[in-house]
Amino acid sequence: MSEGIDFAQRIAEDKAIRSHMDKIGRKILIMSGKGGVGKTTMTVNLANALVERGRTVGILDVDLHGPNVAKMLGCEDGILTTQGEGENFFPVEAKPGLKVMSLSFAIREQDSPIVWRGPMKTAAIRQFLAQAEWGELDYLLIDSPPGTGDEQLTICQTIKELTGTIIVTTPQEVAILDARRSVSFSRSMGVAILGIVENMSGLFCPHCNTEIPVFGIGGGEKMAREMDAPFLGRVPMEVPLMEAEDAGKSYLGLRPESHVSQAFVAIAEKIDRGTSVSSDGGRS
Repeated sequence: MSEGIDFAQRIAEDKAIRSHMDKIGRKILIMSGKGGVGKTTMTVNLANALVERGRTVGILDVDLHGPNVAKMLGCEDGILTTQGEGENFFPVEAKPGLKVMSLSFAIREQDSPIVWRGPMKTAAIRQFLAQAEWGELDYLLIDSPPGTGDEQLTICQTIKELTGTIIVTTPQEVAILDARRSVSFSRSMGVAILGIVENMSGLFCPHCNTEIPVFGIGGGEKMAREMDAPFLGRVPMEVPLMEAEDAGKSYLGLRPESHVSQAFVAIAEKIDRGTSVSSDGGRS
């Protein structure tokens, strides 16, 4: 009997997920093969750049063990509100045009670890997808943890109409080695690769404006060519970016003229041109 109930619940959950996803134009999974390459930085700044272009954007943070999106957007004190009898909930609005769903909103002790095995993580992600009332959005950006594990697999298997993946790497050979696995993962799952981003691609000295190749330059672009994947662009390093993220401020808003901001804007333009997005959240 319990198996029958579980199956019925699964069908109902799948139906709810499809209902929510049908209202969203593009669903993009942002991945990295290795930790510490700035994947969440990419997610947050791409979201801000898309909002600046007039798009409505949601960020689903499925990095369950290290949910940092809300912190970077300055909305970590946000509270999820429920609808009706509490079965569905509304994501937190970080600012007009940008909504966020993260496990961090449900965990008030910052030092408390999430000690979950794979099935619990899968169940949590499916619950996010089934119960979050995003409304109509142009984009849903899904920030995932490093690697190709339960979180990425759950997203790819659950969101059947996933638009594609963006893979973030640094120019370092060790990061590129892992990023190549993310490319292969996307292809094995039958998910389109929207592009590779080379993050931390040189450091612009704040004093002399000279570009210093701290981690090298061009490794991600070379990998994209070798693996026949689109290359979206290079994002250099700037010290004020880290300070803005720690303060929960939009770097694009604070320093729109900076090399980093211009790089994020250019990447957002490439992504936005890939599929025209209508005002009602559908794709044309």
